[in-house]
Amino acid sequence: MLEAIKLIKNRSDIGAGTRGSDMGIDAIEIAAINKQNNYFEQFEFVDVLTENESIYNKVNNSFAKRIDNVLTQCVRLSNHVKVTLQEHHFPIVLSGDHSSALGTISGVKAAYPKENVGVVWIDAHADIHSPYTSPSGNIHGMPLAAALSEDNLEYQINEVNRETSELWERMKNIGILGPKIAPENVVYFGVRDTEEPEDKQIEKLNIKNYTVSEIRYRGLEKCVKEAIEKLAHCDVIYISFDVDSMDCDMISYGTGTPVAKGFDQQEVTQIMQQFIEAKKVVCVEFVEVNPLLDLKGNVMAETAFEVLDNVTKTIRKTL
Repeated sequence: MLEAIKLIKNRSDIGAGTRGSDMGIDAIEIAAINKQNNYFEQFEFVDVLTENESIYNKVNNSFAKRIDNVLTQCVRLSNHVKVTLQEHHFPIVLSGDHSSALGTISGVKAAYPKENVGVVWIDAHADIHSPYTSPSGNIHGMPLAAALSEDNLEYQINEVNRETSELWERMKNIGILGPKIAPENVVYFGVRDTEEPEDKQIEKLNIKNYTVSEIRYRGLEKCVKEAIEKLAHCDVIYISFDVDSMDCDMISYGTGTPVAKGFDQQEVTQIMQQFIEAKKVVCVEFVEVNPLLDLKGNVMAETAFEVLDNVTKTIRKTL
């Protein structure tokens, strides 16, 4: 039984193609201060040591940029999440780029090694590339593939060297050996910007994606209820919220890879709250706020904070 919330602040952006998401957490804190909200004074927190200085290193492999440093970062985050859960705290993870999700999922699995871990992935992107299929080499597009231990070699486009291959194998074995999650334990919300290798992999693994249009057509509550039933066999659930799941034209371009025609903030809040009220969620993560790219001031961080504040109130009710 989880008894209290603990914030894990992971100011890392080395898995992204654009710098600046490492400042996202501070931008969210500033949003709280400007609203005269004492949110960040209410909870115990820990700052995760980062590898951000590695952005100055020469990139040795364009198919998995800074993979050695991302591996180190994910191991650190995994350990923090595992210990937080073992101490009966509910981790709310605030991260820079989305490569962190591998560390978080690995930490959840390490804390619950015999349990079925479910993943709710609220994102414009599927993040199911591997070094073998990625067109960019940015590891924030790979965390789910590593957590699933899926290389998708059927659609390989890159010749990956031995060092990168070995580091990728180590990424797939963070926390505990082998896959952290099964494909049937993953549900997407809002994915709408993918490449062919990802589309084929999603189809092969039969991962359900609740699109923005489907949710608006069928009804949000009904779709989320269905998703909860899909993950009914899972013992614990982790929610990953990438702010680019929201509509960049409506909200803000303050994120590394903005995509139009996404959710509004009420929709993502409701999706998360409905899952939390089902009482299996043990960890949530917020990622990819990039204030350097925000053309409206600090609007993306302000919006993310509103979601965070409302979701946290729901978490508190379930503890």
